[in-house]
Amino acid sequence: MSAWENNKEIQIFREYLRIPSVQPDIDYEPCIEFLRKQAKDLGLPINVYYPGGKTKPVAVITWQGTQPELPSIVLNSHMDVVPVFEDKWVHAPFGAEMDEEGRIFARGSQDMKCVGMQHLAAIRALKSKGVQLKRTIHVTYVPDEEIGGTLGMAAFVKTDDFKKLNVGFSLDEGIASTDDVYNVYYAEKYIWQVHFKITGQAGHGSLLLKNTVGEKLHYILNKMMAFREHEAKRLESDPNLSIGDVTMVNLTTINGGVQSNVVPASLDVGFDIRIAIDVDPKEFENQLLRWCEEAGGGIELAFDLKQPKIEATKIDDSNIYWVAFEKCLTKDMGLKIRKLILPGGTDSRFIRQLGIPALGFSPMIETPLLLHDHDEYLKADTYLRGCEIYVNLITSLANA
Repeated sequence: MSAWENNKEIQIFREYLRIPSVQPDIDYEPCIEFLRKQAKDLGLPINVYYPGGKTKPVAVITWQGTQPELPSIVLNSHMDVVPVFEDKWVHAPFGAEMDEEGRIFARGSQDMKCVGMQHLAAIRALKSKGVQLKRTIHVTYVPDEEIGGTLGMAAFVKTDDFKKLNVGFSLDEGIASTDDVYNVYYAEKYIWQVHFKITGQAGHGSLLLKNTVGEKLHYILNKMMAFREHEAKRLESDPNLSIGDVTMVNLTTINGGVQSNVVPASLDVGFDIRIAIDVDPKEFENQLLRWCEEAGGGIELAFDLKQPKIEATKIDDSNIYWVAFEKCLTKDMGLKIRKLILPGGTDSRFIRQLGIPALGFSPMIETPLLLHDHDEYLKADTYLRGCEIYVNLITSLANA
């Protein structure tokens, strides 16, 4: 038996990982029952809300502070995980198997059931020492983050139940680091999934028709891919930039045509665009519209997703929570941190949209990036070190 088998926190973590809350069509009730058990063990109240409907629960475990009138701290995580391709896994994706190195294999081990349980582990450690904190802590567990959060955090922040939490700051997920520096995310790109719906002259494939969809598609593709290359070169040439600092463009779909000897009347080309936070959304959209006109007109922009630009969380002395966060990790604990913009999207964007500061932080260093990958794992020692970090971090934030 390994040294970690009898560790209570490891046992709880593995139990949570064994709940297959995998997209799509998730039954969240096993997660809720598990969380009710954890709240009871901690001696803390739990409330469950259904802002997105009766199958989309939001659980909130509350540890009241000594000054509950102060703005509270939210420690957020999502219960859902992405699908798995079981034939690609060496270990059962919901078995939470642990090898002799202490690697715990399961979907959600990095993204992000680890963080959800580390929050509770830290509170358990603090309560066992009789610690009392100034600010109230709300540990929240939300559904559907992996499919956009529309019926999860996005719905919850619009409710009176959320307003009553009196949130002053939120801590959510980040991404593991492969080196010895902890990543901290203070902003996220905004995501546009845009389609160019191109119309043009149709006819026989033997003719050199003018104003065809193929010509217009050629122009749009050249412009979009040249922009993509420009951003890629910026990233490659400037060591001070990370992937979160540039706008990412990827061609994702091309649809249209009827048969090989018919010039079609319409084509649809789709792009996934992750826009850097220093880009003005109106100017960017106007650029896309100019390209549509330059291509010959007859092109409509349509959006599957058009997120607004959301202001970054301030990481300076004007943000008392950032001051407490940075001091705790760098000065008090002697850890190294790297301040980044997240290239993807998390539930933090819904919090920031309300003007509430939020940071993304998953305490995993020297860890391969396996979120959404086959044989996702997290080492037991890394997990337990994260629990220790949260003990200090929660204390600092709650007493800010």
